[in-house]
Amino acid sequence: MAGASRHDSGGAPHGHGRGHHFERHFSHRVGWLRAVVLGANDGTISVASLAVGIAASGAPRSAILLSGLAATVAGAMSMAAGEYVSVQSQADTESADLARERRELQNDPAGELAELTEIYRQRGLEPALARQVAEQLTLHDALGAHARDELGLSEILRARPIQAALASAASFAIGSVVPISTILLSPTQRITQVTTITALVALTALGGVAAWAGGASIRLGAVRMLFWGALAMAMTAAVGHAFGVSSP
Repeated sequence: MAGASRHDSGGAPHGHGRGHHFERHFSHRVGWLRAVVLGANDGTISVASLAVGIAASGAPRSAILLSGLAATVAGAMSMAAGEYVSVQSQADTESADLARERRELQNDPAGELAELTEIYRQRGLEPALARQVAEQLTLHDALGAHARDELGLSEILRARPIQAALASAASFAIGSVVPISTILLSPTQRITQVTTITALVALTALGGVAAWAGGASIRLGAVRMLFWGALAMAMTAAVGHAFGVSSP
């Protein structure tokens, strides 16, 4: 590969001859990035949508603020619990697969070596070379080789339920700061409009940053987040108007 690539593993330099080049990969961010993006997105959309809906009903600022704070606490805990259960289920499956593979390596090492050889042969290596690679990797770390090349598991992408839960809860709370601050600072008569505009700006920025961190299109990520945020707030505002009370 000539020159510098846009894909690297964490930005670490790799030496080739006298020069160095950087390869930037983004897969090492997948675990925490998913939880953080989902949490912040939900925090902003959920709390802002709730605030817009309640404000549209004609409720006073105190009721809007209380609802927003309650939604922040409930949403953060819900995100943490849901993320933990989901990722823990994935971790349990991974652990079960590794335990099964460990038993197979103990009970039938020759069969497992042949299986690994066939995997490398199907990926394009000559049979003799595939056998040699399988033998070398088996001597170095048999379970690691099977986990990576047979099961598709790696340390970078391993499920981490506690990390995911904490990241989801914290990011939800951080995302809710935008609508909560808007409720506190905007004029009472303009809470709906100011909260909507501020939340949409924040969501657009969040979508762009998330796309950039994941190596995707910044514009597409921003537009995608803007669309769903606008839809959520429009629907809750409509409900607030439909079932609203008289303004004080």
